[in-house]
Amino acid sequence: MISPTPDVILLDLRGTPCPINFVRTKLKLEQMSPGSWLEVWLDPGEPIEQVPDSLTMEGYHIDTIEDRQEFFSLKVCRRGN
Repeated sequence: MISPTPDVILLDLRGTPCPINFVRTKLKLEQMSPGSWLEVWLDPGEPIEQVPDSLTMEGYHIDTIEDRQEFFSLKVCRRGN
C-alpha cells in the first residue's frame, strides 16, 4: 500500500550495505518533523532482516514492509518527541 500523499519521503537505499543503510535511515528520520513518514527501499537479505529490527529497537514505529519482488519497501514513522 503506497500512500500517494506528499508527506511520505522516499529514501532509496538499494545497493547500500549494512550497517550504512540503518545509519542513513536513522539520520534521515532525525532530520524529519515528528509524525512524518519515511518510505525506505531496501535490498533482500541482510538489509531487510536487520534494518526494521534496529529501527524498532530505537523506538521507531514500522507501519508496513512490502515485498516488491526486487526490493523491499519499509514505511516508518518519525517519533513524536
